[in-house]
Amino acid sequence: DYSMMGANTNVYDTDFHSINAIERLNGKEGISKPVCIGERCWVAANSTILKGVTIGDEAVIGAMSLVNKDISKKVFAAGVPAKEIKKIE
Repeated sequence: DYSMMGANTNVYDTDFHSINAIERLNGKEGISKPVCIGERCWVAANSTILKGVTIGDEAVIGAMSLVNKDISKKVFAAGVPAKEIKKIE
């Protein structure tokens, strides 16, 4: 509830395809894991959130970040890959 996503933000809950060439050729799908974005979060423009990630309530994700692991609540995180930079008071 009340979370915001900037322009061109991508949220992926799957790899889409296996990394194994034979499995791809045989149509095997990639692994899927849910993404959870908490309440009152702000994910800035051009960020990407990958499968299995949980972003805690009131977290802020900086622009152009790649979120590939969980982010705690009430923190500012940014970068490629995203790292928790500071607590939000």
